[in-house]
Amino acid sequence: TSLTTTTDVVVNSVTYTQGRLEVKLRPMTDQELNRQFASQSRSGPKSTNPFTYGDTDFFLGDEKRQRFTVFSLSVKNYAYPKVVIEPAQVMISADNGREYWSLSHEQLDNYYRIYAVGYRGNEYSRYKERLDVTMRTLFKNEQIFSGQESEGFLVFPALHPDVRQIEVVIHDVVLRFDYRGEP
Repeated sequence: TSLTTTTDVVVNSVTYTQGRLEVKLRPMTDQELNRQFASQSRSGPKSTNPFTYGDTDFFLGDEKRQRFTVFSLSVKNYAYPKVVIEPAQVMISADNGREYWSLSHEQLDNYYRIYAVGYRGNEYSRYKERLDVTMRTLFKNEQIFSGQESEGFLVFPALHPDVRQIEVVIHDVVLRFDYRGEP
């Protein structure tokens, strides 16, 4: 099963419901993420918020920069014995023809590894703190059993400035399994 929804870039949330299964996708602004990770967002260029630039001021005036595009994904399963949504199979298709795929923890690790000069000191400590936050908050590729709820972030590369409309596609939502537990 694939879930597809089309929406404008600025939206509160999109909810897909099938029986008592609910999948909610909500875009997160940088301001929300900075409030949620307030202690990691207050050190300017040395902020350890892995999703935003924190309170960093750039030399280009009031132009805001976005590090990533982040969505909160919430799944409530009260209909099926178990459900699986693989975060790596979520894609944003933009109206300008570009596709943005969800980034995994390993990809974010590679992104931040360049900031860790050597494997000691303050830079390495900030690198490890970023990875810790991503490990705790990314949507996990786990089975969601009946009566359970799961929530986490989906992180995408920053959308280009010319994007006006997006389509979010969640590929391979697994709702049924055979006797071996295979989808």
